[in-house]
Amino acid sequence: MNAPLTGVREGMGVREGMRIVHVVRQFLPNRGGLEDVVANLCRAQLRMGLKPSVVTLDRLFADPGRRLEREEVIDGIPVRRIPYLGSSRYPVAPSVFAHLSRADLVHVHAIDFFFDALALGWMFHRKPLVATTHGGFFHTRDFSGLKTIWMNGPTRLSSLAYRGIAGCSANDARMLETVAPGKVRVIENGVDLDKFRGASSPEPVRRLVSIGRFSKNKRPENLIATMIELLRSGADWHLDMIGVESDWSEAALRDAVARAGLADRIDIHLGLDDAGARALMRRASLFVSASDYEGFGLALIEAMSAGLIPVVQPNAAFVALAEAYPVIRLADFAAPADAADIIVEAFAALEASRGALKPDVDALAPYSWQQVALNYRAFYEDALQGRLDRERHQREDPPLPRPGQS
Repeated sequence: MNAPLTGVREGMGVREGMRIVHVVRQFLPNRGGLEDVVANLCRAQLRMGLKPSVVTLDRLFADPGRRLEREEVIDGIPVRRIPYLGSSRYPVAPSVFAHLSRADLVHVHAIDFFFDALALGWMFHRKPLVATTHGGFFHTRDFSGLKTIWMNGPTRLSSLAYRGIAGCSANDARMLETVAPGKVRVIENGVDLDKFRGASSPEPVRRLVSIGRFSKNKRPENLIATMIELLRSGADWHLDMIGVESDWSEAALRDAVARAGLADRIDIHLGLDDAGARALMRRASLFVSASDYEGFGLALIEAMSAGLIPVVQPNAAFVALAEAYPVIRLADFAAPADAADIIVEAFAALEASRGALKPDVDALAPYSWQQVALNYRAFYEDALQGRLDRERHQREDPPLPRPGQS
């Protein structure tokens, strides 16, 4: 199902004013890694002279009773919101097809209903498709057998309609390459390196920050258990948990903290804006994450840009980042006493260095949105020109030797 191009002429690449429709299940005003990535990519594309817009759902999963405006412009980005049926795991929104007519390129974010529906309906809309994985749907081990079957069935079939798929981590790329050989390229997410630049405490303090939606894969219960171990020494440790409701509600999380006897040691902050998060980082020295699964590790990069020392769970994304940035320390938060020991060691090293061990923000330059937007522009170009698939065939089918060559 290699779809011929319409909306752009055959062989045409990226050009000024090109209309890119980003399709994503959740967007601003919701706050999270997926939403921030799409918003920042759109902002960077606007600066490049492209014309991005967003099609998304009209209700936030964290507040499904509130219906958002059907149309809105956010930071210069036109946003169109559509209704959906079903659960947040696989929201069904067939009216997406009504918002593609003017697109030169459709960029689907995540492997969900939109990924499958736009592939299945290609004969209807006939738009060139690309996608970004954002971790696929393997954020938790729940229904892992069914997910594997789905990946090797519907996802493999849907991938045929896509001209290119961007894996936002090497792990994502390996996963998708098995069902979409030759179409996958690693493009790690961009990060706004200025948002929290240098925000950490100027002096080492025993205060931790975690950032991310309160979902199962983030394992907030393991952070709470680790705080219990940290406090056994009598030292004055404190944890600020910044996020939004997901699998864990605010009430359930506060109850877990209270039952652990840590209501005065752990503060929970829901829906903070950037200024509020920056103010909390200003009082902290370390970033912690017990997450079992990450598509990329956006919050970790943001934490390093703030100057926080990361102590994080050794999931695939964090391990890859730790190989590139030795300042990252890995700790198994499923073993809270061991994780607590590593946090204490990290703080002692920072204290002994008088702050010299803080992450180098300049070393994070490859994650700037300017660079990532250029990477996506090249990806679009190759997808539209058909170069991604040609590269695969050239690798698999080397040219025959000329007469006289051996």
